[in-house]
Amino acid sequence: MNLPFIHYNNNNNNNNNNNNNCSILTDKTVPFNRPDITFMNKKTKNTFLIDIAVPNTHNLAKTITDKQNKYQELANEICAMWKQKAAQVILIVVSLTRLNVHLSTYIQLQKSVILGTCSIVRNFLNYK
Repeated sequence: MNLPFIHYNNNNNNNNNNNNNCSILTDKTVPFNRPDITFMNKKTKNTFLIDIAVPNTHNLAKTITDKQNKYQELANEICAMWKQKAAQVILIVVSLTRLNVHLSTYIQLQKSVILGTCSIVRNFLNYK
């Protein structure tokens, strides 16, 4: 079964340090340099800074603009330092009443949930 997400296996043991929660080092001091997920496509030279937020419902619009502005400076610095064609800030903002993501991201999330649920039900029905 081919699920629409990537299985990540970190085989990189840099002196046995856990690099899951580190800052992105830049030439210029950038105050917000720790997005939740950083994904770099080396073939297309595109970098995606993914940040996930779960604000109160009444802070939803403010959170979106604040996060976008916070990480834009880091995206510009990454383009210059890593010689990337583009660095894009992707926000996943979840509240109690709605999920605010780009439509294509929303469709991919729906596919992942549906396929994952089907897999769980199939495994449950085949359990002996």
